[in-house]
Amino acid sequence: MRIMASVMLAAGLFAGSPASAQFFMKSYDFRGTPVTGLEPELGMPLPGATPAEIRAGLVWNLRAALNVAALQCDFSPMLQTVDHYNALLKDHSAELKAAFDTLNAYFIRTAKTKAAGLTAFDRFGTRTYSAFATVQAQFGFCQTASKIGTEVIFAPRGQMGDVAVNYMREMRNSLVPYGEQQFPRAFSSRTYLFIPDFQPSCWRKGKYNVSYCGKKK
Repeated sequence: MRIMASVMLAAGLFAGSPASAQFFMKSYDFRGTPVTGLEPELGMPLPGATPAEIRAGLVWNLRAALNVAALQCDFSPMLQTVDHYNALLKDHSAELKAAFDTLNAYFIRTAKTKAAGLTAFDRFGTRTYSAFATVQAQFGFCQTASKIGTEVIFAPRGQMGDVAVNYMREMRNSLVPYGEQQFPRAFSSRTYLFIPDFQPSCWRKGKYNVSYCGKKK
């Protein structure tokens, strides 16, 4: 009976959790409401932008996020962030080009000179990309980027902007570091992996001698 109860408990803990790209027993829920593109916390502002230019900005933000994920999250091939990004470039190339052209025209239109507009566009791109770089929140960001990347590659062509509207807040939310949610006190930054001393004198008959060499962390 005890064995059966243990099995049922384990099944309950892990039920509904995806087998791949799962870093925590229970990941933090980063989901958020759809966005308009005007929210200041979502990225670089586009003052005076038209609705088409605002949508182009959302598309470019999503592209930047998934590009950063492809570079930063390849430590776990199960996330498929590289595959997602390559598929995005192929399947949504027309929408990406339209977003680029629209943003390029916006910065030229709102700058004093064409050269100043091109410089402003370059600055916009650099800051947009760097805004998605994270270390402490890497697991949450990578897991979220994998999920949203899947949404992008299954979205019909021309509707990447809709994915950005529905998921950009979730992508931004994932940049805030959160850890284990099922047992938040069971794991901490002070939980260390035991690494034994590999000096031959520390081993007796194939077993590590804790009393002789001590327990290292």
